[in-house]
Amino acid sequence: MSFYYRLQERLLALKSNRAFEFFVVAVIIISALEIGAKTYDLPDFAYALTRYLDVFITLFFLFEITIRFIAEPNKKDFFKSGWNIFDTLVVVVSLIPIQDSEMALLARLVRVFRVLRMVSIIPELRLLINSLIKALPQLGYVVLLLFIIFYIYAAIGSFLFKDINPFLWGNIAISMLTLFRVMTFEDWTDIQYETMEVYPLSWMFYMSFIFFTAFAFLNMVIGIVVNVMEEEHRAEALAHSKEPTIEDLQKEIKELKQMVSELARSRD
Repeated sequence: MSFYYRLQERLLALKSNRAFEFFVVAVIIISALEIGAKTYDLPDFAYALTRYLDVFITLFFLFEITIRFIAEPNKKDFFKSGWNIFDTLVVVVSLIPIQDSEMALLARLVRVFRVLRMVSIIPELRLLINSLIKALPQLGYVVLLLFIIFYIYAAIGSFLFKDINPFLWGNIAISMLTLFRVMTFEDWTDIQYETMEVYPLSWMFYMSFIFFTAFAFLNMVIGIVVNVMEEEHRAEALAHSKEPTIEDLQKEIKELKQMVSELARSRD
């Protein structure tokens, strides 16, 4: 066996090691804390410490992504994963020096996105994000229907309540912002009581709008996301069930040995 394949096996074992995975997660958390610390006014020694820490984190991420790339048996499959591409871009852009660089702002922004590497490391978070992405086409129709409801209620509210409070119901765009405030329950009763002084039955306008948006549509969104997550769980379980484990292979080898020994005894 060549040196490269021996190195690949060792790096694959290191990549799959739970302790190494926990250490990578710890470095990501430290990176997030370091980014947050830079938003405060720090003394000179603390600022210098964050600079050295940033260099260590950048080099460690470069080391970690290199391990993952070398450990991959088929290098083309490495770039078929969107998460691997994302991690690679974050690491490469993080190598841009922050000081005395025209791309300093871009480098700082990319360092913020290093926190998202937590998603690519933890399988459960990857499953959640993948489910949300796959649910977007279905959620798009829900959002379109929600916009139609918003538009209708905003037009009605603008026609009825414009003279009561032009600041909240002056035109359809402002009315939609007001309705968003109602949907999120941000002091919406103040808006309702103001219009009820002129139109006592205007509470029906708000109650029906809240029912359609905050209750019905929210449950629709939750139902779609949960359904997609269940499909992703089933697909992942099916994929894992097709892959034989080491115990299964050892069991099959024992059965084959028993069959061979029985055939040999029968011939004797």
